[in-house]
Amino acid sequence: MGDVLAGFHAVWEFESDSVLIRYERGIRTPKLFQALGERRIPLAAVEGVTLAPGRRGTVVLRLRPRPGADPLMEAADGQLKEGSDPYRLVLPAERETLAEYYADELKGLLTESGPADRHLVAAPAAPLQFKAYDGKASFDGTSVQFRWSWTGASSTKWKAGDQSFAVAELSGVEWRSPEVFEGHLRLVRRSPGPAPAQPDQDPAAVVFGLGYGPVHESLPFAAAVLAAVRTRGPVPAVPAPSRRDPADIAERIRHLGELHQAGLVTDEEFSAKKAELLAEL
Repeated sequence: MGDVLAGFHAVWEFESDSVLIRYERGIRTPKLFQALGERRIPLAAVEGVTLAPGRRGTVVLRLRPRPGADPLMEAADGQLKEGSDPYRLVLPAERETLAEYYADELKGLLTESGPADRHLVAAPAAPLQFKAYDGKASFDGTSVQFRWSWTGASSTKWKAGDQSFAVAELSGVEWRSPEVFEGHLRLVRRSPGPAPAQPDQDPAAVVFGLGYGPVHESLPFAAAVLAAVRTRGPVPAVPAPSRRDPADIAERIRHLGELHQAGLVTDEEFSAKKAELLAEL
């Protein structure tokens, strides 16, 4: 097709086998769109196209992705608000005839339907990181790191220590939007274990809240991890530093001492964790 259709917050470029979506930047553009920047959607990942009236004199052209074709939508699991749906293009109502033309053209090119057996849309690229309420999550393409915050992490997580999960250890991710639920990102491990604890007590999870873990940061992160898990392969990454900031270590030891004085950790746990932190210097 080779044509371009510009709407509010995005521009769609139609190609013979895909739709290239470029999201605009600006204060009115949803933050998730700005974080995504640009996405190429293969037509093999799409099973339908709809055109419907929108709000306030607009029409909405939308692609319906196949289940399992897009790691972002798989991780979102239906939790995205309508205005943050990256498959919607909102246009002025006077462009309805043009939008209808493109919708018909796209429908004629679609040949696939039903669940996809693999991801067909590229995931956000590593390295990625975001601040949760109880810690900092980072992903370098091969492993996920949770580094607990002394102001938000539970004593259970402090006792467990900072966590590292290789992609090969994982079977999936569980993302709960901070805009819909009490948000969290939980890593689902391959090895069966006891019933999952509440996210604030689970060392394989970080929790969102009070502005931490927003959708535009935590969802692309979850999608990248999920895509790596599905393919069992690394995503291009930038090596992380191997040594910690001495000031950060000192602060963590101070907080550990507070937990010890409050009776939340034993003498043995305090000594072992302090030695572990000092060894990171």
